[in-house]
Amino acid sequence: MTFPVYIWLGSLSIHPHILFESLAYAISFRLLLLRIRKDAIAPSQRSSVIVGGMIGALIGAKLLVGLEHIDLIWQNQQQFILLLLQGKTVVGALLGGLIGVETTKKIIGVHQSTGDVFVYPLIVGTAIGRIGCFLTGLSDRTYGIATKLPWGIDFGDGILRHPTQLYEVLFLSLLVIFLQFRSRYQYQNGDLFKFYLISYFTFRFLVDFIKPNFHPFLGLSAIQAACLLTIVYYRRTITQIFQFQT
Repeated sequence: MTFPVYIWLGSLSIHPHILFESLAYAISFRLLLLRIRKDAIAPSQRSSVIVGGMIGALIGAKLLVGLEHIDLIWQNQQQFILLLLQGKTVVGALLGGLIGVETTKKIIGVHQSTGDVFVYPLIVGTAIGRIGCFLTGLSDRTYGIATKLPWGIDFGDGILRHPTQLYEVLFLSLLVIFLQFRSRYQYQNGDLFKFYLISYFTFRFLVDFIKPNFHPFLGLSAIQAACLLTIVYYRRTITQIFQFQT
């Protein structure tokens, strides 16, 4: 396999990152429209919440990707600027989106949780996007460190690496299965989103140890530090969320 793996549609050659990122946005937004009808808030408030979340997600994704590659400021400023323009991170988007949503809710006076309807669209969109990251190869900078495991992938530099993008797709698939099982039991409004956030951030905290990232924060990358702080913030609700009530 030669990376990037271009997708051919007739005579048209499409870069995998562009194709799968577009599919991720389109499919996840469609799922959101289907699920958001179950939300109890007014349509006007719902629109404001979505816009606030999107703005926050954009800011958070750019801010955290800058911190993640801050070492490039003194190593390769041109590449750093390019990453700021083109790059983004799911963790930053989630945190920024969460802050944007909560800020918007305070402004418009919404007090109930609105996160549960976003969970499955976020999972599906992230999984589809990670397939594009995998097919893009080295330029996407989401690959893992070198490995001798039999499923190591050579992304084009002659080094067998952990396909961390596929690890994430597998994790998200298992998470959907578990959430379907968990849905048999009672949970409070908002717990589904908190469970998703804690589960995903725990996975990212762990998997980023096998990524060749810059680790300036006590041996942690910027993404890992953000994940850890979020998990600590929600520590009081973790036990309650993982309880099964009939």
